[in-house]
Amino acid sequence: MLVRIVATGICRTDIDLCDEWNAADGPVVLGHEGAGIVEEAGRRVRKLRRGDHVVLSFASCGRCGACRRGRPAHCARFYEANFGFRRLDGSNALAASGVGGHFFGQSSFTTYALANARNLVKVPKALPLELLAPLGCGLQTGAGTVLNTLRVPKGASVAVFGTGGVGLAAVMAARIAGASPIVAVDVVPARLALARELGATHALDNRRGELAARVATIAPRGVDSVLEITGEPAMERIGAAVLAPRGTLALVARPNRNARLPGGRRRMSVIQGDSLPQRFIPRLVALWRSDRFPIERLVRIYPFGAINRAMADVRRGRTIKPVLRMGLT
Repeated sequence: MLVRIVATGICRTDIDLCDEWNAADGPVVLGHEGAGIVEEAGRRVRKLRRGDHVVLSFASCGRCGACRRGRPAHCARFYEANFGFRRLDGSNALAASGVGGHFFGQSSFTTYALANARNLVKVPKALPLELLAPLGCGLQTGAGTVLNTLRVPKGASVAVFGTGGVGLAAVMAARIAGASPIVAVDVVPARLALARELGATHALDNRRGELAARVATIAPRGVDSVLEITGEPAMERIGAAVLAPRGTLALVARPNRNARLPGGRRRMSVIQGDSLPQRFIPRLVALWRSDRFPIERLVRIYPFGAINRAMADVRRGRTIKPVLRMGLT
């Protein structure tokens, strides 16, 4: 599929790869929360056509056991498909220019992207692609962890460590699920204030210390589900410490961390919120249209030329979810 990109979100993964990039690795095109309009479709594509509006999500092989069971986030070739900067057959559409492409099967920091029909989700043409773009990764991951992976039941307690885009999506999903209490933890006061507005019953500033003790005053028997999104080892330890018996610590976007913990507790890694994008993204769109998943509260739109400023604003805590507009109509 050839997709004309209208907008693309910036995810923390994009920023981390920029920060860790070494010139010796050669140039690559990042971007993996694209949204746009189909320009051309391959002959074997059946469900999409020219002119369709789409959200681009992660790539998967479509052939392994996990893919055949409708669990593409567990694809046997997930890392290769999304971080290999080439197609699974080894080819690269940008090879002639010496640039790595196909990041998450899309490399959407560009005006046109080549993608596979497996990682495209058709959306209604009347909806703003600038708001829907972040559903392809970050918002899908946060909400999916609550609704798909943990399947949080009504009345269960949830704690979210880190309230960027992924964390706030998790907070909104926890409210949708009827969780209570919902504890948001961060070090940026503005994000904590927004978390309260979006559904958190408690907001804890982690700069004040004694986090485990403060969580215990809110949930004396422990927290049923903890989402650890910061990636900090200390926060993982605290998350395990505040779990209720038989509770679950979900480590978001950190693979191979599954383990049993004392008291029937468990620690598990979650990738992409265990989402099947073609089913889950339409569900999130429906929740947004019913005012239950207010994406617009998280998004700030930048022109594509301001990509470096957008990333700097995320690093400084000024922006939660930046979206780049390509300036095409």
